[in-house]
Amino acid sequence: MAALVLVRPALDGLPGPARDPAHRAAGPAAAQHPLAGRARRIGRADPAEQRRSLVTGAGRHLPLRPLWLCRACAAPWPCATARLTLLREYADDRIALLIYLAGLLHEATGHLYTLNPHDAPQPGQLFDRFLAWARVRRQRG
Repeated sequence: MAALVLVRPALDGLPGPARDPAHRAAGPAAAQHPLAGRARRIGRADPAEQRRSLVTGAGRHLPLRPLWLCRACAAPWPCATARLTLLREYADDRIALLIYLAGLLHEATGHLYTLNPHDAPQPGQLFDRFLAWARVRRQRG
C-alpha cells in the first residue's frame, strides 16, 4: 500500500487525458492516466485527438463512481471495451497499465465497501476485475 502512495505524486505531474475537463468530471478523485502523452510520440498528429479515446473521452467508457459501473454500457467497470482500449493505449508499457489499474482497484475497493459493507465483492473478485486480465502472459515453449 505504501508503494502506491509514493508513486501517486509522481503520476500527478504527467500530461494526458486526466487533465481533460471531461475526464475530471468523472468524479472528485478521477484516477490519473499516467502515459496518455505517449500517443503523440507513436504517430498521432493531433494533440486534441490524443486526449479522446474510448476510455478517457467525454461520455464514453468511464467508470461511474462510486458504483464502478461503465457510464456507456452499465457493465462492471472496466468493461470489455475499456479493457481493450486500455490494452491498446498501454501496448508499449504493461507495467504502467498495472500501476494505473492498481490505483483504481484501491479507489474502487474503498467505494464499494463503503456503499455496501455486508455484500461487497470479495477481494479475489475485485482482483480479477481490475488486474488479472491485464497481466502479461508468458508463452511456454
